Amino acid sequence: MGSTSTIDFDQPQTSVPAGLDATSWKALEPVFQELVARPLRTRADFDQWMLDRSELDAACSEAQADLYITMTCSTEDAAAQKAYADFIEEIVPKIKPLAFALDKKLTEEAARHRSPGDRYEVVVRDTSADVSLFRTENIPLETELSKLSQKYDQIIGAMSVTFDGGEKTLPQMAVYQESTDRAVRESAWRCVAARRLKDREEIEGLFDTMVSVRDRVAKNAGFADFVGYAFKAKHRFDYTPEHCFDFHRACEDVIVPMIRRQEEKRRRSLGVDVLRPWDLTVDVKGRGPLRPFSGGADLMAKSVRTFDRLDPRLGAMLATLGSGDEARGSADGACLDLDSRKGKAPGGYQYMRDRTRRAFIFMNAAGTGKDVSTMLHEAGHAFHSMLSINEPLLAYRHAPLEFCEVASMSMELLTLPHIGGPDGFYRTPEDLSRARRQQIERAVYLLPWIATIDAFQHWIYTHPKHTRAERAAQWLALDSRFGSSCSWDGLEEIRRTVWHRQPHIFTVPFYYIEYAIAQLGALQLWLMGLEQGQEAAIDAYVRGMKLGGSLPLPRLFEASGLRFDFGPETVRRLVDRAEVELDRLPE
Repeated sequence: MGSTSTIDFDQPQTSVPAGLDATSWKALEPVFQELVARPLRTRADFDQWMLDRSELDAACSEAQADLYITMTCSTEDAAAQKAYADFIEEIVPKIKPLAFALDKKLTEEAARHRSPGDRYEVVVRDTSADVSLFRTENIPLETELSKLSQKYDQIIGAMSVTFDGGEKTLPQMAVYQESTDRAVRESAWRCVAARRLKDREEIEGLFDTMVSVRDRVAKNAGFADFVGYAFKAKHRFDYTPEHCFDFHRACEDVIVPMIRRQEEKRRRSLGVDVLRPWDLTVDVKGRGPLRPFSGGADLMAKSVRTFDRLDPRLGAMLATLGSGDEARGSADGACLDLDSRKGKAPGGYQYMRDRTRRAFIFMNAAGTGKDVSTMLHEAGHAFHSMLSINEPLLAYRHAPLEFCEVASMSMELLTLPHIGGPDGFYRTPEDLSRARRQQIERAVYLLPWIATIDAFQHWIYTHPKHTRAERAAQWLALDSRFGSSCSWDGLEEIRRTVWHRQPHIFTVPFYYIEYAIAQLGALQLWLMGLEQGQEAAIDAYVRGMKLGGSLPLPRLFEASGLRFDFGPETVRRLVDRAEVELDRLPE
């Protein structure tokens, strides 16, 4: 598998130079200015202008993508950090006023050249919202927020501990939470928690500034608080905060009781008086951690085989990305950087480089079952990008986040029948059953955590003048409402700051409820696979993902055979079936 191979796509005819250096303002400015000034006399002129504007946006997006990938793959590389910071501080603020001028031109010209309900309906709706939010005075504030997010990534990426005779990254420490020795689990858990607490003051201070700046951005745009601003900026036209609160109540009423029933079974199986935070992922039968792969190359090879068995179309797409042993960011057209190492930013992501239309998967693989889920998840994002690769408009090659995450989360579930076997991740029936249980649990257990993070953010931004003590009190109240039944006795200071580990709160505020909406969509696809067969589920998946973001969100769900609903009725139907499946699988 070559690391620079790509899927063919139809290259649009465009006035944007093929070799445009979008990190250079000298190169960019005349292209922007020509598009701003170009007269659009006919519908054909408007159509071509839309394509040209799309390709310019794609060039700018790809320039930032490459710099971001390089920066996150090497947070200790001063040159990579500076290159990204320079782009954010020097290029993006110059792009924004001209991009706004193009947005205004789009909305004005669309009123002249398009008819209601035509192909441009979604992009015009979204752009009109962006135009209404734009304020020149927010440009430096948005630059400041980008720099603060970069600082958070640097702080987290630099975290490591000395444990078990060597230096370990925090992702690498996850494997110890599956140790059958309770003392080892506790020691590892406390070691990581203590390391996080060392940066508590810096992280809290960083977040104080973020909240203040975001509140100013919202007020500048005429909103009472950042909640209303964020909903409009994220194009949430199809649901409101009240829908989110309904989901919170569904989690509290339906999912939390189910999880606590499962946790009581866990407590009894482990033979402990009370569950502690380090008891939540260990195998209840005292078996060692699952070791599904060894290194990025093995992870990639097994992932390709898994998708080949699910649907050869998916396996072939994934195989184009590389071998899995790449460790150079996006240099030389690489599409993968999978293994955990010191100096990498936390987490995982898939980033589509929009001009050349090449996907990139970043993660911190350390050999755990959770890493397998992450890989299958990010592969789903890549499939979404690849399936819509021939859409000429960049805006429609990107879907709403609520649907993008259906693409990824459903792959974690639909692959469950195919992750075992002699050449798979789990070679024995016993390991396979354990892995399937863990994945179903993760899919359901994630939902109350999302409710916690979402409710926390609603409170933060409707109380922007809160103190740190008030913030901690609110977090503890939400954790009591939605969190595990485990005991935090003696760990109170650590519990107050557990939210520090969730990067979305810092770097992409209010981007989290999307995961819940999508997880419910993914569970519907999984249920479709159980009831109608996997071929029906995959066909529905492909049908929906090919649409990219060209339809409103509810219609994208409908195209994939899904209900766009995240209230109590839908939650109960899906979670009840998940509990049935868990009871069927041996522990």
